[in-house]
Amino acid sequence: MVSLHIILLVYFRSPKYHPMLRFLHCFFLILLSLAAISTLQAQSVPRYTISGYIRDTANGEGLLGATIAVVELTKGTNTNDYGFYSLDLPAGHYTLKVSYVGYETETIPLDLAGNIKMNFDLHTAAMATKEIVVTAEKKDANVTSTSVGRQELTIETVKSIPAFMGEVDVLKTIQLLPGVMAAGEGNTGFYVRGGGPDQNLVLLDEAVVYNTGHLFGFFSVFNSDAVRSVAIEKGAMPAQYGGRLSSVVDVKMSEGNMKHWEVAGGIGLIASRLTVQGPLKKDKCSIILSGRRTYIDLLTKPFLATYQGGKYKKDGYYFYDLNAKLNYIISDKDRLFVSAYFGRDVFDFKAPEGDFNIHFPWGNSTVTGRWNHIFGDKLFMNAMFIYNDYRFDIKSDYRGVIFGVSSDTRDLGAKLAFDYSPLVGHMVKFGLDYTNHMLTPYQTQGVFDSVSIQNTNTSSKYGHELAAYVADDFEVNKWLKINLGLRASLFCLAGPYKKSIFDSTGAKVDSLNYALDQPVKTYYGLEPRASARIKVAKATSIKAGFSLTKQYIHLVSNSTTTLPFDLWVPSTLKVKPQMALQYSLGVFQNFHDNMFEASIEGYYKQLFNQIEYGDNNVPGIDQDVEDFFVFGKGRSYGAEFFLKKARGKFQGWIGYTLAWTQRKFPSINNDQWFAAKYDRRHDLNVVLMYEINQRWKLGATFVYASGNTTTLPVQLFYQEGTIHEIYGPRNFYRLPAYHRLDLSVTYSFKHKRFPKLHSDLNLSIYNAYSRQNPYFVYVDVQGNPYTGSIKTSLKQVSLFPILPSITWNFKFGG
Repeated sequence: MVSLHIILLVYFRSPKYHPMLRFLHCFFLILLSLAAISTLQAQSVPRYTISGYIRDTANGEGLLGATIAVVELTKGTNTNDYGFYSLDLPAGHYTLKVSYVGYETETIPLDLAGNIKMNFDLHTAAMATKEIVVTAEKKDANVTSTSVGRQELTIETVKSIPAFMGEVDVLKTIQLLPGVMAAGEGNTGFYVRGGGPDQNLVLLDEAVVYNTGHLFGFFSVFNSDAVRSVAIEKGAMPAQYGGRLSSVVDVKMSEGNMKHWEVAGGIGLIASRLTVQGPLKKDKCSIILSGRRTYIDLLTKPFLATYQGGKYKKDGYYFYDLNAKLNYIISDKDRLFVSAYFGRDVFDFKAPEGDFNIHFPWGNSTVTGRWNHIFGDKLFMNAMFIYNDYRFDIKSDYRGVIFGVSSDTRDLGAKLAFDYSPLVGHMVKFGLDYTNHMLTPYQTQGVFDSVSIQNTNTSSKYGHELAAYVADDFEVNKWLKINLGLRASLFCLAGPYKKSIFDSTGAKVDSLNYALDQPVKTYYGLEPRASARIKVAKATSIKAGFSLTKQYIHLVSNSTTTLPFDLWVPSTLKVKPQMALQYSLGVFQNFHDNMFEASIEGYYKQLFNQIEYGDNNVPGIDQDVEDFFVFGKGRSYGAEFFLKKARGKFQGWIGYTLAWTQRKFPSINNDQWFAAKYDRRHDLNVVLMYEINQRWKLGATFVYASGNTTTLPVQLFYQEGTIHEIYGPRNFYRLPAYHRLDLSVTYSFKHKRFPKLHSDLNLSIYNAYSRQNPYFVYVDVQGNPYTGSIKTSLKQVSLFPILPSITWNFKFGG
């Protein structure tokens, strides 16, 4: 290892190497060194490998994060995302213990005299221990792992929490964790440790989801019946993740039941869903199909028809989701997955007299193809091909004046990821990522009589993003475990690229033109990641983490604009990549045989090349929106407190975050630090779940948060018949505090005549004591400016009083 560090030092300091080449050289040297170490140890002591899959016997799905421990060595390993494990051991007699929380533990004696393939099918815990909720994490992972700021949620936990309007939502559940703050009332948008919404990497089966909300953000795009698990990384981000600064939300779809056909679904007040899954060939090939649709448009149709005197045309709003996944086991070493998502929101309006109409669809599409292959017994490969697209398209017609606005964000990419297990307590991950970006900004066009207008400076922008990474998670001794990672990233803005240059008066003075695939601007850099765990007692550890991350595409949002209109833009000649440095330090403690988990974690984050719209920006139809950006820096720091009860009839957690988030821009607020719109001093979340018996379950959540910051006018003046406003410093005003109590009760039915039918009725109450939380505020001006009798008052708009909902859920088969 010393010689390896010397080699790395020489390569990194050598001036004759391009930084990307230096990294790639070191990348392959690390792999060769690890292979050499493994070979030397194999030569000195006979060693053999036991490998295979750990699966759920009920449906054949791999159990990610299951533990296989060697009792005699007090060491072991966890399965990867696909349920695969590999253990390299000296020849000898061992006792293996295979476990997964919520499942029966298997203990197997083993006489290891050669390489062995061994799969394990675990059964769910017996009825006597059914109170244990299945979770994807190892019982003591809170203390033993090197993960800093990582939280995992199973869909069972998500479904146990009171749901907004009856729609179970993974993103709203994530908002209840410390360090994660909701963007607003009922909204699925979230901020993590002071970062913006674009700084969160949201993945659905490895495909990026650019717009995560339905109904302008009130519901997420994730159908809970099609989701298997969800995890969030908000500390020292692992090296296999990149392209964002603040967090990674990794949502995995169900693989499909390999054993039996089953149908599940639910009927709620505003939406219904249906999921069908089962084996096309038992234990060989499975499929899952899932759909969800709202019927807001159908419910409001008769009322609109009556209101409009029977002249109802096509008014309405609805959204829908479609999920599909194919899982095919080609052989013991090869497996194929194909998953897809398609979702749309559609808003239509036609005036009764037909003089105005608008059609507005928007949504995401993703397709992921994955091929798993096992080389030998220690090397697991996952090759991925990914397509994702987000698009909105507005078309309107007002008395013959036709106008339209559209935008498109499209990626086509490939990933090659490897998991290598050279020794027990040693896991190496390495791989390559490539993404081709096509980002089309606001495209506007209009027709009035015979005159056509369209913008000429907003053609699509094309970018190539490439990354290589390597990470090693290894146990130095019983008390020290380290995870070291390095990621090299590169972004190239390429032609065709056109840009008009304007002077200070807005007149066009020049233009830039680049041909197809001609490099316009290239950015690159190294992104080191590191974390360590020091075990100070059996159930107590101290963890520290560091990460440097870069982001090459950006979401720029005007404070007066609401999703889905926000715009993604690439790094260009003017827009530089965002960068963040984050430091984390925490103490983690488990109690009562891991029934309780507690942690205190502090963090400090520095942000560079942050992007905002400048004050008083009014882009012209031919001007690129980046011409109105301003650039600055940010900082965020705070502490997170977390207490969780993970097992028993009564479960839940309490999370509290104390945080400061600030920004600084030369052209905003006189180049002084100001509170970002993500700044929230206090954030408290209490989640409680209680299983009274096999039929009755209760749930409750309480949320308290400091009010959002905003900018309001501080002075008014009257000029030429118009009242003008003078605004105060950026985000100087803080709204009143936000707090809310949600409740739920679930009753499970017994169907003696249909033993394969399971159903329940869920009643949820959102905002149980009807708190009038501010959605936004504004200054109301009344009076006569001619007489000088002007009165101003601050008005508050609230959205939701107490809001009950009821949902019937069912599952048949299995």
